[in-house]
Amino acid sequence: MYLKFYALTLPPFDLTPNPRFLFNSAKHREAINHLLYGIRERKGFVQLTGEIGAGKTTLSRALLEQLDSHFSTALLLTPVLDASELVKAIAVEFGLNVKGLDRLETLATINDFLIQQLEQGKDTVLIIDEAQNFSDDLLEQVRQLSNIETDDRKLLQVILIGQPELRQRLNHPRLRQLRQRITVRYHLRALNRFETAQYIKHRLEMAGANGAPYFSVAALWRIFRYSQGVPRLINALCDKALLAGYVQQSKRINFSMVGRAIRELEGELHA
Repeated sequence: MYLKFYALTLPPFDLTPNPRFLFNSAKHREAINHLLYGIRERKGFVQLTGEIGAGKTTLSRALLEQLDSHFSTALLLTPVLDASELVKAIAVEFGLNVKGLDRLETLATINDFLIQQLEQGKDTVLIIDEAQNFSDDLLEQVRQLSNIETDDRKLLQVILIGQPELRQRLNHPRLRQLRQRITVRYHLRALNRFETAQYIKHRLEMAGANGAPYFSVAALWRIFRYSQGVPRLINALCDKALLAGYVQQSKRINFSMVGRAIRELEGELHA
């Protein structure tokens, strides 16, 4: 609605995890480097955690873009209920035809695929998002998949991405075998006040902004105070604030416009 008014080419604060908009903060660079280290050194399991809306999924998409043709990758986003669904979902994400196969046959197909990738000089990477939603049985199934190996290397690298509850889950004695295999871990924290302002500027520039719209210092302070540096909340609030600016035909987003956006997000606009 407001793109033409602000002369923007893209929605700057879309909630879709678009790696093009990834803000390359020190935290995000460190997270990416941890993931790449775990993959390239074939550590087997890598764990990335962060609060809801911290940007974990966007980070995973950016990671996939950094892995060249030397890697075969799959990103598992679909919730699964049992081990059979899990192995089928993984096979499908790797582009394997497992229609009509049972669980053991599907596992055999995945095993053959991993061996083929090795023969072609490729590493295979599986990224599981929202892993905190997996049951203990499903997490154990993932560990068993990682048992596929040669004498000197793992054939499947697994990245577990989830909310902080994932760390708590993995501390359970029942999952100690999986926990012991995770040798690379990183927790993605929220942005600080300075980073929040830079994040907003970055997204506006990526969307084609050339000096306008812009947020006043007081507006930026209020955005940080409300969002506490969580990117998803920043996006939602800034989008509403830009809409408020559009309604008032102002390219300067001020403190009161952000306040209106907060009230709208909280459902208190008419309170």
